[in-house]
Amino acid sequence: MKSQDIRSKFLSFFEEKKHSIVPSAPMVLKDDPTLMFVNSGMAPFKEYFLGNAEPKNTRLTDSQKCLRVSGKHNDLEEVGYDTYHHTLFEMLGNWSFGDYFKKEAIAWAWELLVDVYKIDKDILYVTVFEGSDDDDNLEMDTEAYDIWKQYISEDRILKGNKKDNFWEMGEQGPCGPCSEIHVDIRSAEEKAKVDGKSLVNMDHPQVVEIWNLVFMQYNRKANGTLENLPNKHIDTGMGFERLCMVLQNVQSNYDTDVFTPLIREIETITDKDYGKEEKVDVAIRVISDHVRAVAFSIADGQLPSNTGAGYVIRRILRRAVRYGFTFLDKKEPFIYRLVDVLSKKMGDAFPEIKAQKQLIENVIKEEEASFLRTLDQGLAILDRIVANATDKQVSGSKVFELKDTYGFPEDLTDLILREKGFSYNKGEFNKRLKEQQGRGREASELKSDDWTVLIEDEEQEFIGYDQLEAKVKITKYRKVVSKKDGELYQLVFNLTPFYAEGGGQVGDKGYIASSNGNVFYIVDTKKENNVIIHITKELPGDVNQVFDATVDAKQRYRTECNHTATHLLHQALREVLGDHVEQKGSAVHSKYLRFDFSHFSKLTVEELRDVENFVNARIDGKLPLQENRNVSMDKALEEGAMALFGEKYGDAVRTIRFGQSIELCGGTHVKNTADIWHFKIVSEGAVAAGVRRIEAITNDAVKDFYFENNRAYFEMKDLLNNAKEPVKALQNLQSENTELKKQIESLLKDKAKNIISDLKNEISEVNGIQFLAKKIDLDAAGIKDACFNLGQNQTNIFLLFATEQNGKALLSCYISKELVAEKGLNAGTVVRELGKHIQGGGGGQPFFATAGGKNPGGIELALKESENYIK
Repeated sequence: MKSQDIRSKFLSFFEEKKHSIVPSAPMVLKDDPTLMFVNSGMAPFKEYFLGNAEPKNTRLTDSQKCLRVSGKHNDLEEVGYDTYHHTLFEMLGNWSFGDYFKKEAIAWAWELLVDVYKIDKDILYVTVFEGSDDDDNLEMDTEAYDIWKQYISEDRILKGNKKDNFWEMGEQGPCGPCSEIHVDIRSAEEKAKVDGKSLVNMDHPQVVEIWNLVFMQYNRKANGTLENLPNKHIDTGMGFERLCMVLQNVQSNYDTDVFTPLIREIETITDKDYGKEEKVDVAIRVISDHVRAVAFSIADGQLPSNTGAGYVIRRILRRAVRYGFTFLDKKEPFIYRLVDVLSKKMGDAFPEIKAQKQLIENVIKEEEASFLRTLDQGLAILDRIVANATDKQVSGSKVFELKDTYGFPEDLTDLILREKGFSYNKGEFNKRLKEQQGRGREASELKSDDWTVLIEDEEQEFIGYDQLEAKVKITKYRKVVSKKDGELYQLVFNLTPFYAEGGGQVGDKGYIASSNGNVFYIVDTKKENNVIIHITKELPGDVNQVFDATVDAKQRYRTECNHTATHLLHQALREVLGDHVEQKGSAVHSKYLRFDFSHFSKLTVEELRDVENFVNARIDGKLPLQENRNVSMDKALEEGAMALFGEKYGDAVRTIRFGQSIELCGGTHVKNTADIWHFKIVSEGAVAAGVRRIEAITNDAVKDFYFENNRAYFEMKDLLNNAKEPVKALQNLQSENTELKKQIESLLKDKAKNIISDLKNEISEVNGIQFLAKKIDLDAAGIKDACFNLGQNQTNIFLLFATEQNGKALLSCYISKELVAEKGLNAGTVVRELGKHIQGGGGGQPFFATAGGKNPGGIELALKESENYIK
């Protein structure tokens, strides 16, 4: 059975059971601070489990893209070495929100696997929760056990511990016991030797879990205790790739048609055969897995970067490049060429991969090229480290710096060192790594109390589109503590005029005032699992009263100007550059806006001018806001509204129209484009291959911009003695400056030649070595030229020159290659040790190195001690 048919049968089966089929949510999460990526099928539905929103149907089914590469669920380092772990995987799921429970979930799972997919029941095992004797004191799930007895013999129902059979979304939140379904696809001979039940949950590659049925019935509180949920829910997740392995009768996920087209393409590109050499097989599995994760992340709006979720994506791609570089001998970009195969294979089920194909290829190709340059640079640095090593073990700190500063992977360093007969101090490396990880955890660690609920079952209402002030009640609150921000409080109101950060727009600031006039400032507003949270540094004394809530109107207005300008900018870019332009991200603040978009080249001056003029023409046109707060998604798209990849939309959406610009948007906007006053682009540049970024300002910021430029203009004219043509006057000054620089360079060269001529006569012989240590009046470049000039026609020469410039000292050491080879002298070692006298340090190559320091007074001692190296 083909993978497309397997996925289709699953969704059709549950559709017949009155489930609504919903599309996969984007993998990159926007309003859940506990997760970077969707790491399980239930993550997009957390708001339903928490009771913060109502689903359109109490029964849903989907195939959800998931990514497990960070945090508690991290499979990255296992990928490639076994046959069933992945970074990106599909999770087939069916969901019940307060509707059916264990009986139906178990019955339908059995029916689908045995009756529809025709899996032999004799290769299946199931597990149930055995209970726990810890603080939770949970009893065995006898209800699930008794239900399973109706379908499978008791000797195939295994009791599982809390680790394997009690599912929790995190340290807090909904949780419950679960039943896992495992499959044993070993050969008959292997089954005769070892009973399959002894291999369940033992990481055996052919005895694997394929489906987990979670019975959500508890809520884990911050203090660790459990309470019953108001409603019981079903959350199931079946690994699509593993199911394909079973139904296609193969022994590895990578042998299914999910991966074989990618593997064949890798074989063709690299001229390597899969299945002949283990290290090659691992590399091919890594690359075929990782390209899926990276491609879908980019399609969902997450570009590789140096921070957050973007760093995770960059790390995955670099791991793939590294395996290709090391084991497949690929020294040029090639992974991007797999996107075409991936698009053809998965584009029907996930159309975003087809629509974003060109962008994905561009980004991956550029990232590959960049990292390959890093590898080349790292190899050169590693060669120098090895050359300077005093024994066969390299410093662990050096290996860490190579990884931390240059992105050079430690396992590749280890491999290269072993090939050269070297090793590195792993204890020292791990110590530095743990210190760094500890600092990162401390900075990001967030501890939160349980919510204190003041008003039960109060549904929150957002009124901020129409009002900036309101009388509000606090329905619940909690304290949160982080290393970064200290102690804060999160408040939820029954209704709120505060806009929560989202869609690129920052959250509102403002304050609430109590009846006695005390003011409590709202420093930020965010959304978490569909709930608007107001962040304050102080908790009101009496939380049960009615407060006057007020949004900072000036900040909101400026932000609205910038947000509306992003819509007009989007329209302008498509008009000026072409319909290929699509928004790839935005940041809307009160002071400026940032807009990322797909485009293949730098914008010309004329194009930037045309874009600015287009936007300002719409501002001058005084276009009124036309808003529709509740329109069906289909109707909005029919009207021409633009939907952004990577955004999660419901069935009903909000559209914002200014003239011909119409977009799906939940942000706040001006009532008329005239309110923006003026639009000015301040920068344009590249973010990634095929993605450009424009930063711009509007309204008051434009006024400030022109005021500052006007002031700078008159200051410049004043410096130019009020020249009538200041530009021409500046050009004349530049020409004069260029000519004077040439004259100075010529004089310095003549000076250096004279000094070098004098230095030749000062070289003396010490122990058969030509030696000179002297303080000279040249800059760093002049000293280097002097060293190489003197060393060019001399053998066995040792030079140490010092100079003082701007209150700082510089030492430069040159040692001829004969001395380096025969005597074991090393210029890098010399300057590091002598550099202590000038309170500095440095390094370089064995034959030439420099050290800088802040104590010129130590120069004489450094020069005097240099002779010790040749005595």
